[in-house]
Amino acid sequence: MTTAPRDRAGASVHRLTVRYRKTFALEEVTLRLSDGVTGLLGPNGAGKTTLMRVLATAVIPTSGEVRVLGRDPRAPAQRQEIRRRLGYLPQAPGFHRHFTAFEFVDYVAILKEHTERRARHDEVRRVLEAVGMGEHRGKKIKALSGGMRQRVALAAALIGSPELLVLDEPTVGLDPEQRLRFRELIAELAVRRPVLLSTHQTEDVAALCHRVVVLARGRVRHDSSPRELSEVARGSVWFSRDRDPRSIAGWRTGTGDHRNIGVPPAGAELAEPTMEDAYLLLNSAHGLPAAPQEGGTA
Repeated sequence: MTTAPRDRAGASVHRLTVRYRKTFALEEVTLRLSDGVTGLLGPNGAGKTTLMRVLATAVIPTSGEVRVLGRDPRAPAQRQEIRRRLGYLPQAPGFHRHFTAFEFVDYVAILKEHTERRARHDEVRRVLEAVGMGEHRGKKIKALSGGMRQRVALAAALIGSPELLVLDEPTVGLDPEQRLRFRELIAELAVRRPVLLSTHQTEDVAALCHRVVVLARGRVRHDSSPRELSEVARGSVWFSRDRDPRSIAGWRTGTGDHRNIGVPPAGAELAEPTMEDAYLLLNSAHGLPAAPQEGGTA
């Protein structure tokens, strides 16, 4: 099977809108993805998963332009070509619980039209080894832990060395060591391809991403490097003995002081801002919950 020369711009959307009846999941979103890791942050309901499903050809937009690997997903033939060259990890992978890990990834490889059995099985073993599941490939999905299932789903996304990776909450269920190994793997893959990574974990974005996009209420609210995002909160984070009632968010730290976010009082002891501080400020600016949320759908 031959493919067209690779487009260095992995994907782009222009004035992308997705509407479900009267509700806008995405509204006038414009983005362009190229090599490296782009982190996608946003509270539940921000539109992150909808955007990823559009890029994965699972959702047809209401309006706007979409190009994935130089192709238009609205055209059936081009949509099929995108799926052959794309690696997609959905937020809730549809596992066949009675399959083994090997059988599940092999099934995905068949769907991606890897028809030669020996070569396909070599590829399945390769990706399972890459995610640390090689020795567990004979275990049934129903017998695996949540973190192990997530690694199997990631292996399936890596079949065929895809030219674009779209990963929706890929570190859910992974323990700290597994997350570190995940970061190593994604950092290596992103040298040669674009990776779009949706997560609630700001530390994953800080560790991996050269760019971070913040979505809220279906619109892009911020698009910059992680360092530039952190600077949004400079001068808006301070320490106090007790939580300041004027803050939009605040918590007691391990030292006993309280870290507050918002508009500091005169003379406050300012703290060095983090990306999470800036994310909380952006959420607050758009009338969203101040605290990051875990799990759920977007």
